[in-house]
Amino acid sequence: MAWILLATLGQFLNAVVAVVDKYIVTDERVMPRPFVYAFYSCLLTGGWLIVYAVGLVPGLGSIGVPQLGNIERPSLEVVAMSFLAAYTFFMALVSLYDALRRAEAVNVLPTVGAISALASFGLTYLFLDTPLSSNYIFGIALLALGTFLVAQNLPKINIVLQIIHSGLFFALHYITMKGLFIETSFDDGFFWSRIALLLFTLSLLLVPAYLEKIWVQTKSTTRRTGALVLFIKILAGIAAFLLLKATDMGSVAVVQALDGLKFLFILVITVFLAPLLPDSAAVHETRPRAVLRQVAYVLLILIGYIVLFAA
Repeated sequence: MAWILLATLGQFLNAVVAVVDKYIVTDERVMPRPFVYAFYSCLLTGGWLIVYAVGLVPGLGSIGVPQLGNIERPSLEVVAMSFLAAYTFFMALVSLYDALRRAEAVNVLPTVGAISALASFGLTYLFLDTPLSSNYIFGIALLALGTFLVAQNLPKINIVLQIIHSGLFFALHYITMKGLFIETSFDDGFFWSRIALLLFTLSLLLVPAYLEKIWVQTKSTTRRTGALVLFIKILAGIAAFLLLKATDMGSVAVVQALDGLKFLFILVITVFLAPLLPDSAAVHETRPRAVLRQVAYVLLILIGYIVLFAA
């Protein structure tokens, strides 16, 4: 069950990233265009090829750090899946950031996670033919139900569509990555998926309209914001690596279902650190009934988590 622990740590880091992302995409003075933020997010995520330089240190390969020696010439299938993974990741981020800009994180993030978990569960059977035990199915159901219920209010229909789009594309991304690891190996699949992510992201600069958006936003971004984006995307890269490693070692549907833990961590961070957070990123709901409802949903998520460990 080491892969579940990896996924848990990845979701904790993602919770920190989500709180900062909410602040960045909400404050018009910071970075108002979700498309541009997604561009830089993908560019920095692709930059995680640097992990292969770390893998040159003797002994690190034995603890799972990718090795350059395991990279092979890619087949057509590997190239296709790598670019599909890049495309689905970028599209999921654009929809997620736009939804975060227009709705509360406590409504958007759990719902995206639940849709991604359920879609991953269905796609696992459809494309990977991977059977799951009854405990896994029960745990996934509890986690998905908890993340759906934890959304306090349903947003407008156009935001709902964005949330559904983001959840489906995150599921497609992780299913594609799992298929890539099955087709080759983790080290090889991770390398070519990062190459594809860099090439896909940079190719957006060839479209004049996209180039103008990115250029205008970049010129108006302060150094402080740039440093914040760099730091949080390094953190996001670590989280993504941990989740992909967990996906390689275990079930993609379960890894996605554990997204419910991200909300638990977000709730803890935003409640206990509310005085230190910007108003757009903090949770200010103090009504007893609402707090009790959130606690009940979190308990449901925790029960699902325990069921997964008992599987």
